[in-house]
Amino acid sequence: MIKYLGSKRVLVPVLVDVLTHLSPAGRETSVLDVFSGTARVGHALKAAGLFVRANDHNAYAHTLAHCYVQADADRVADDARRLLAELQTTPAAPGWFTETYCERARYMHPKNGAKVEAIRERIDTLALEPDLRAVALVSLMEAADRVDSTTGVQMAYLKSWAPRANNELELRVPKLLPGPGAAHGLDALAFVERHGADVAYLDPPYNQHSYLGNYHVWETLVRWDRPEVYGVACKRIDCRERTSPFNRRREIKGAMAALLAAIDARWIVVSFNNEGYISREEMIELLSSQGEVTVREVAHNRYVGAKIGIYNLRGEKVGRVGHLENVEYVFTVDRQAALQPLHRRAGS
Repeated sequence: MIKYLGSKRVLVPVLVDVLTHLSPAGRETSVLDVFSGTARVGHALKAAGLFVRANDHNAYAHTLAHCYVQADADRVADDARRLLAELQTTPAAPGWFTETYCERARYMHPKNGAKVEAIRERIDTLALEPDLRAVALVSLMEAADRVDSTTGVQMAYLKSWAPRANNELELRVPKLLPGPGAAHGLDALAFVERHGADVAYLDPPYNQHSYLGNYHVWETLVRWDRPEVYGVACKRIDCRERTSPFNRRREIKGAMAALLAAIDARWIVVSFNNEGYISREEMIELLSSQGEVTVREVAHNRYVGAKIGIYNLRGEKVGRVGHLENVEYVFTVDRQAALQPLHRRAGS
């Protein structure tokens, strides 16, 4: 999967353990993954036998969820292998994408940017059914990620090409899973107002860093809309317009409270970072209005960019990182059955 600030890779075993132990007797557990991001958690929960509805309003994240949670390997894997082998033979053809993200900016080497661009254009000429199209886009996104030249986010790029940037672009079949699942591309509040489940899992943005701003190249790769861009980083202009209250210190608690109040689930599980705008104590206070709260703490290393250092938009190192380890809090809320009727929208 792609490199991702806030990825729950090291936390996944803990989350799978927590959520599978909330399973209702005698039937499959249903889970709402409200802020699905890379879909790493949703993918692991699907692998553990849970039915997952994964949601994210960013197009690249919705596509990841479509591939890793909704697509059924038994149905699409063989077609995906044939399709990706065909797409791999597409000749490189530089254009707007290569000029913008490989020449004006330097997220990947132009030779690979031109290959990415040609394959992406080819995908749009094919009448692919939605699941197979999502698999192709994710394969291309992950191939580009393996040859990028960043510290893990797209706020900036390295001043000199990373060694991996000179590798050849290679499409690989994503790690698809058999069985059902669902992917949605809604605002978080609209999503929980529309769908219910046994468990709602929340991993919201926790500070000022916007996932759209951090991964704007992937958003453009999926949307393929040639947006107006700005700055040295060539960020999409809508990075300034598509904002979230979860990225604002003064608004995050109100947004979290509104989301919690709208959730239709027996259990709520929240993953939140000690660098977040809501403290451990404040989160417990918010969640206590919904039921009995327990907390697990998991220490983990910070994202890869923290190990490399702090860089400005020109790729120049400008500072030192204060700490290399964070604490992730996993809050579990046991909501009493009397609080609200369950599954009023589970079949939506």
